[in-house]
Amino acid sequence: MSKVLVTGGSGFIGSHAILQLLAAGHQVRTTIRNPNRKDDVLAMLKTGGADPGGTLEFAAADLGMDAGWVEAVGGCDFVLHVASPFPPRVPKDENELIVPAREGTLRVLRASRDAGVQRVVMTSSFAAIGYGHKEQSAPFDETNWTDMDGKGLTPYTKSKTLAERAAWDFIAREGGALELSVVNPVLVLGPALDRDTSSSLLIVQKLMDGAMPGVPQMTFGLVDVRDVVDLHLRAMTSPAAKGERFLAVAGNFVSFLQIAQTLKARMSTWAKRVPTRELPNWMMGLIAIGIPEVRQILPELGKTKNATSAKAKRLLGWTPRSNEECIVATAESLVRLGALKDSPKVG
Repeated sequence: MSKVLVTGGSGFIGSHAILQLLAAGHQVRTTIRNPNRKDDVLAMLKTGGADPGGTLEFAAADLGMDAGWVEAVGGCDFVLHVASPFPPRVPKDENELIVPAREGTLRVLRASRDAGVQRVVMTSSFAAIGYGHKEQSAPFDETNWTDMDGKGLTPYTKSKTLAERAAWDFIAREGGALELSVVNPVLVLGPALDRDTSSSLLIVQKLMDGAMPGVPQMTFGLVDVRDVVDLHLRAMTSPAAKGERFLAVAGNFVSFLQIAQTLKARMSTWAKRVPTRELPNWMMGLIAIGIPEVRQILPELGKTKNATSAKAKRLLGWTPRSNEECIVATAESLVRLGALKDSPKVG
């Protein structure tokens, strides 16, 4: 089987990527910024049901520095470039996100080209597709790009758009024989592997903890982390994926209220704190003063969007779980890991 590098193995998508690659029989190496996180990664894999033994290697590398990347990619057939900063709060300086996302991507691509890697699969985002536009009734697809001159773009949105643009430009100008495929997920939910939950899971966590008096009026797409990784693996090996980007979205976009209602219906007493009334947009502005994480969604309040994963289904045979399945899987994992106010602490 192939040898695959996963960047950011301590992250939500990265840890699930390692799980699926090991299950498929691949040799895996993963980068971590801090060597002390090795035990954390192994603990997450254990939670996911894997004992990597000698089939998993670790390499110390940071997206913000050149050191370590030559060693990290050496001998690898493929690279899944998953690592990218996604903080729960908006940074004071947007370059705290933009620079490491863009420059880190270029470091990975240069090292991969020089090492003779066959293909890099990059994790981009719907943030690079569906923002800065006027409202439209047609679903967004892979032909769309976020308008960098549009209003209300967050630093995260800018970072993902600029990083993906830089990746395609690099391949076109100096990529040599290196191939690139890109996966653009919407909001990634699914089973957490440790209590240090991904920023993307905070939506479900805060709803179940009753951290807000109601839900904002907004819609967004969902996709299960296991399906995001499955799409990466399909894009890694399929000839049809060369030079293509793929939107990863489970189904039609859903509202915060629909997520809350799903939790109420499926999670019984664990969802007793979940609010089921929509809040006016002005109230969300007030809440954002006390809950900084909320500030990132303010520009999207009241907007309606949709997106399609028809391309991934048609070219790669991708079949994602339903929205309801990934919402419930997220909630169940938070309960199991003791990550909620009412759940017993474990571990």
